[in-house]
Amino acid sequence: MGVGSGAVEDLGVMQVGKPALVDPDPAFWRGRRVLLTGHTGFKGSWLALWLHRLGAQVTGIALPPSKERNLYSLARVDDGCESHFIDIRDAHAVAGQIRQAKPEIVFHLAAQALVRAGYEDPLATYATNVMGTAHVLDALRGLESVRAAVMVTTDKVYRNLEQAYPYREDDALGGHDPYSASKAASELVIASYRDAWLAAQGVAVASARAGNVIGGGDWAADRLIPDAARCWQAGRVVQIRSPRATRPWQHVLEPIGAYLRLAEALQAQPALAGAYNFGPHTHEAATVRQVIERARHAYGSGDIQWGDGTEGPHEAGWLALEIARARTVLGVQPRWGLQESIVRTMNWYRLQNEGADARALCEADIQAFEQAGAAP
Repeated sequence: MGVGSGAVEDLGVMQVGKPALVDPDPAFWRGRRVLLTGHTGFKGSWLALWLHRLGAQVTGIALPPSKERNLYSLARVDDGCESHFIDIRDAHAVAGQIRQAKPEIVFHLAAQALVRAGYEDPLATYATNVMGTAHVLDALRGLESVRAAVMVTTDKVYRNLEQAYPYREDDALGGHDPYSASKAASELVIASYRDAWLAAQGVAVASARAGNVIGGGDWAADRLIPDAARCWQAGRVVQIRSPRATRPWQHVLEPIGAYLRLAEALQAQPALAGAYNFGPHTHEAATVRQVIERARHAYGSGDIQWGDGTEGPHEAGWLALEIARARTVLGVQPRWGLQESIVRTMNWYRLQNEGADARALCEADIQAFEQAGAAP
């Protein structure tokens, strides 16, 4: 069975059936000490920028950024946080830095985050995603300052039965490939530390299972939009392996904003600890073909070569998330639909390639996202 989703009734945060858009609260974050692992990565860089905008005091733990193009360097993320280059597989170094930082809120994003890389090096994937998660959680034991921890996993933690229904937080965990299995295993680790130690210590721990993210500044290999942007900027043809694969695509600011709201809720009501899905509405799940064709239209040009889904190792064909718990308990629901998410993403890549400042582009998107939440 799934781990620690908990019941949503009688939690007193939002009324079922009356969802409202809720932004992160600057008053909550101003001056608050935050520990963020994985701050040199794609999602981590966006989260670090938003935390800085909110006035938080951020300490980052991560591997050094990629020597290739990366958002951390281009957006000068280190200007807004205290950065430490530490491998989360090093338990001693992780514990020492976390205890020195004395965080009130912890966001754990550091991970080996690619399915195909998991096939290539499964041991490193398990060491990073399972034991790395354990190292972060173990460092919180006995740490008086910490009150909430948001542990980011993935939508791929579920045992994928290739059935056309969205997965709920209490559905069975699983994982055909090493990446998915490592993230499912990390869910067990998260639940164990919460139940055995941290809940009694007064630390509210939640796992965040987010769908596929897109957004400017991702240059990781073997990801759909980054591969397309690289190819089209260089005048090359993008190769698409599995055009029929269906995923819950969302702009990166959707889950990042949800993580912030989740942390606020955990601080206020520790009983909300558990697992949460974050993704688009079910009807917004789309095939790779639909996404890449819209991306090409938004970009203005680009050649595509279609595969038939038989190349490479096994990857899930259909995946969607049920997001009712996040909507009713946290007031988190999607703001930007698939089309707007794709347009904003491709505009980011185009403008940055033409010389626009990456940090300014990110800040403009964050501001627009906040304004979308304030709209009637």
